[in-house]
Amino acid sequence: MNSFLNAKDLGDLKEALREAAEIKSDRFRYDTLGKNKTLLMVFFNNSLRTRLSTQKAAMNLGMNVIVLDVNAGAWKLETERGVIMDGDKSEHLLEAIPVMGSFCDVIGIRSFAGLTDRDYDYAETVYHQFVQHSGKPVFAMETATVHPLQAFADLITISEYASKRCKRPKVVLTWAPHPRALPQAVPNSFAQWMQEADRQALPLGGSKAGIDFVITHPEGYELDPDFTTGATVEYDQRKAFEGADFIYAKNWSCPGVTHPAGYGKILHDYHQMMHWTVDAEHMEWTNHAHFMHCLPVRRGMIVTDDVIEAPSSLVIPEAANREISATVILKRILQSL
Repeated sequence: MNSFLNAKDLGDLKEALREAAEIKSDRFRYDTLGKNKTLLMVFFNNSLRTRLSTQKAAMNLGMNVIVLDVNAGAWKLETERGVIMDGDKSEHLLEAIPVMGSFCDVIGIRSFAGLTDRDYDYAETVYHQFVQHSGKPVFAMETATVHPLQAFADLITISEYASKRCKRPKVVLTWAPHPRALPQAVPNSFAQWMQEADRQALPLGGSKAGIDFVITHPEGYELDPDFTTGATVEYDQRKAFEGADFIYAKNWSCPGVTHPAGYGKILHDYHQMMHWTVDAEHMEWTNHAHFMHCLPVRRGMIVTDDVIEAPSSLVIPEAANREISATVILKRILQSL
């Protein structure tokens, strides 16, 4: 595996889950695989779980790790071609990338959407520049449109907690209010991975029937069809929650699908949308569902204290599985070198 951006890059998800279980039972089983190999983690944006879990995964595999925070100590980087660099950016990414590649064997990239130019964001310009010019395997630690390490960890978590009494688990991705405009990367990836899990008929419940996946959000927040084709979209949140086994709450700004001029914007005053916040009443509509969120989460906005602190909340096991998902990806990349 030379790059990792989407669910299909992983191939057979059943085999990937088997590898995840193997690694979780013995995290240091492959601790010599990365001997004398170096991982460079490049962060254009803040990180907590991604930074810690990916670095720990690399250490589990015996790798050396270099962490570069582009916004703290490095030259400011220009990413556009054909510009006159007479501003505050001293180095172009097209020179910086091959230099970075000369010091490592694998590169992880974290670069969020700018939320101003949809075409630029959805072309994954920064990620693909690294793939093209680094000469090294590249994987996404969250990009403008996707967060595959998170989605893989989410899938691992659902596979661990899906009731075997339920032949076809119902998984609901619900929009929730937020005071700031957020990217669509996490919901895009979660939708994509749930759809791929269903397509491959993963035995997540008591049969090989896959999952029943539903997305619920106010009108105007429709995710890009490239990630959601085949999913059920239900604008009535209560109807969507009925019978759910897993509730995945996440905010995202307007994806610009049905409202092109609204891309990257909040379409409603969040004070008027607080009825979308997941609270105890919302969870009563479900089939004793587990609550999920990628973290960090704004309590009282996305979810109430009683829900996120309930025994049915999976936010901590979900975060811990980030180490497992990253280990599987790095293991496969190392095995391909």
